[in-house]
Amino acid sequence: MKKTKLSYTGLVLPILLGMLLGIISCTSKFEEFNTNDVGLTKQLLYSDFNYFGGLYPSIQMTYTAERNMNQMLFNNYFVGHSFGGYVGSNAPNPRYGNYQMNMPSWDQYHIFNIGYNSIMSPIWELKRREVATVAPDFWAIAKILKVAGMSVLADYYGPIPYSQYGKGGTSVTYDKQEDIYNSFFNDLDSAVIVLKDYMTKKPGAKPFKNFDVMFSGDYNKWVRYANTWRLRLALHIVKKDPVKAKQVAEKAVVEGVMTSNSDNAMINGIGAYQNSLWVAALSYVNIMSNAAIVSYMNGYNDPRISKYFSKSTYPGFTDAYVGVRNGAYIQKRQTQYSNISPDFASQYSPTQVMFAAEAFFLRAEGALRGWNMGGGTAKEYYENGISTSLSQYGFSSAASGYINNATSKPADYVDPAYSVNNMPALSDISVKWDDAASNERKLERIITQKWIAIFPDGTEAWTAFRRTGYPKLFPVQVNNSAGLISTGIQIRRQPYPLTEKNNNPTGYASGIALLKSEKGASAPGETTNTGDDTGGTRLWWDVGGPNF
Repeated sequence: MKKTKLSYTGLVLPILLGMLLGIISCTSKFEEFNTNDVGLTKQLLYSDFNYFGGLYPSIQMTYTAERNMNQMLFNNYFVGHSFGGYVGSNAPNPRYGNYQMNMPSWDQYHIFNIGYNSIMSPIWELKRREVATVAPDFWAIAKILKVAGMSVLADYYGPIPYSQYGKGGTSVTYDKQEDIYNSFFNDLDSAVIVLKDYMTKKPGAKPFKNFDVMFSGDYNKWVRYANTWRLRLALHIVKKDPVKAKQVAEKAVVEGVMTSNSDNAMINGIGAYQNSLWVAALSYVNIMSNAAIVSYMNGYNDPRISKYFSKSTYPGFTDAYVGVRNGAYIQKRQTQYSNISPDFASQYSPTQVMFAAEAFFLRAEGALRGWNMGGGTAKEYYENGISTSLSQYGFSSAASGYINNATSKPADYVDPAYSVNNMPALSDISVKWDDAASNERKLERIITQKWIAIFPDGTEAWTAFRRTGYPKLFPVQVNNSAGLISTGIQIRRQPYPLTEKNNNPTGYASGIALLKSEKGASAPGETTNTGDDTGGTRLWWDVGGPNF
């Protein structure tokens, strides 16, 4: 695999200024600068927010920009995006794609390390610089970013260090995932309160604009983003704690979630930023489209497929979209499967983070469960989700026909290179809503269409699959887990990095103990949910069995 050098050198002005000021604050002459009227006083440092703001762009881009190619490939594409059914490896023995976990050569690239080095560390530094006191609105943004970033870790691994981070010592103990989720809800709640209060007192003010690569300092959009995260995380825990899930979800909707494509969260990179999906798929060609999503979209004649993917270059399949199956049998590297469309991801194009369409599908699921999602029905929110997504990609005129299609079903998968990978479609769900269907069938429709609409957010796609079983994804063809991960049930979590086991053994042991005591309930006949540090152990919220 190719290596790539760091590409964050373009964040020159805000980040280097933030680093410079941080260095100044740590020198022995800090008091001199604070008392000398020709030096940099705290008041001067705070006046334009550069003392804090320079740390924010890199936090926002941590999981979306091409910072280190191997980190992006390993975490976003070989793990979350692959297990979520969006992309697949086009090489023989793709290790994690075939469930061969904990490869020492990949250990340094774990998302575990990224989370603490690139999210928790700079947010802790913001706390040290007293941002919560001087600029509570900036601290509210930091809380939202912390939840958005660290919830990815919690949903990859389970118990992680959280409340004890930054308190010193050579060992950091892990927190229960239940406690971490409660912290997420509290942080989002308090952040929304602060931002709404700020907007009431200073309408139209945008002090965060110069440091915001997602919403250009628009606090209304940050509030809707935070509330949509609340709604998303509430549904993550619905099978484990339905009372708490309902309470959090209904409050999120009352406070205001995303409702139109103008609310969509997109990372607009600066400097030498490169879209990581473009780098992985179109520059390095290390990943291709996944057979799962392509087969669903082919079957539905979904017009968005032309925006998401390019056509295959296999002879006889050049006018077709053909993905690669997870854990496929492959003898030599293949580059003729459908790839990511250059219209979807170009070298410097914004990176997709969260869409308004998802909020409608989340509300559809909430309404299906009998929650108050704003007065609408599950059917109404479901159809709004579809039409919002189609409009996002320029297919508004196709919405009515697509929504009312009751006959098209997911297509069978045919691999043009290796017939052993062929597989019939696992689902016969159509697009059109059916009021007479069971709640399980209705939920399958909601999650399947949400999954198509939120592409390429593989982490959320994988989480939705784990907690609901939908969409129905093709299992791996080659399983190298030595029985630790079930081919049928599929992978449930990412094992901790070996460096954590070696460098923080006491903390690691506390995480394993929590994993065993807090693991989600097994499905009937399941044998791999042991509570050990393997890919077969279910997370706290991951409860096997029916959804209702």
